[in-house]
Amino acid sequence: MTSSTLSVQLYTVRDHVAADLPQTLERLARIGFTRVEPYDFVARADELARSLTEHGLTAPTAHAPLLSTDQDAVLTAAKRLGIETVIDPYIPAEFWQDAASVRETAEKLNAAAKKAAEYGIRVGYHNHDWEISSRIEGVTALEYLAAHLDPEVVLEVDTYWAAVGGEDVLALLQRLGNRVVALHVKDGPRSKNNKEQVAVGSGSMPVDEIIAATDGLLHVVELDDFNGEIFDAVADSHAYLTK
Repeated sequence: MTSSTLSVQLYTVRDHVAADLPQTLERLARIGFTRVEPYDFVARADELARSLTEHGLTAPTAHAPLLSTDQDAVLTAAKRLGIETVIDPYIPAEFWQDAASVRETAEKLNAAAKKAAEYGIRVGYHNHDWEISSRIEGVTALEYLAAHLDPEVVLEVDTYWAAVGGEDVLALLQRLGNRVVALHVKDGPRSKNNKEQVAVGSGSMPVDEIIAATDGLLHVVELDDFNGEIFDAVADSHAYLTK
């Protein structure tokens, strides 16, 4: 994998971001990343814009709670930062248990996508495990959502949480097809204990097969948590994926 299709979710190093954003981005650039995926970027847009430029980084994707915040503020900041796709990262599990709720979420994402198009930005959604473990009319709730999304709305599949949710990740990606434009790549024992997550390539996920099957997509390294020095896990993940 080349660095052009590799990114890192800044939530992974959130404690460092909170303490010193410019230094954090510098460290990621020194590891070899050329792309990052920001979160909660509206309030820090000025500092983030300066630091991205200073360290030769771009942010093609970013996370923001589009369905529960000021969309114009998010999209204005995203446009300034050169973000091409804004991804809603979290809709709680209770909204994925019945068809009507999932259709309502699809309608909200479709509406957000129409507004985002005015800014030249695309809208996406990122899953956890509950969109996978919940079944709606015989398919995962994530697939039921996809069937009700406008073509303009895309998906960033978190491969780890898809596995935790009980799905064969490769089969799920094949069924979702070109709706998927990015992946979260993480590793571990496929448990809900975030502290058990490990550097990519050192856990039980079929990382090699996933990467081989998704050539050309954006692959975003993420650890929700880690029982050790997080930058070691990030560096080891980058080394594994670019070896």
